[in-house]
Amino acid sequence: MDDVTQPQSLDQAGQERLRSFIQRIERLEADKAEIAADMKEVYAEAKSMGFDTKIMRQVVRLRKMDQQDRSEQESILDLYLHAVGDA
Repeated sequence: MDDVTQPQSLDQAGQERLRSFIQRIERLEADKAEIAADMKEVYAEAKSMGFDTKIMRQVVRLRKMDQQDRSEQESILDLYLHAVGDA
């Protein structure tokens, strides 16, 4: 932890770097909120057209996954469902 600047030792340059990081994070947080609102609108539009948004969210989640991870999860899910008698 020797390379971490302690708060009591921030010089002017360190304060400016910190301020810059905080401002960048705040801008990204604002962008993230805007994107979340846009996504909410898209899901609302899809729902108004009769699509099941829960299933759409699952599709999006599955499409993000690596094919091998997805296959492994599906196999484990099938195993568990059989084990509890819901297959």
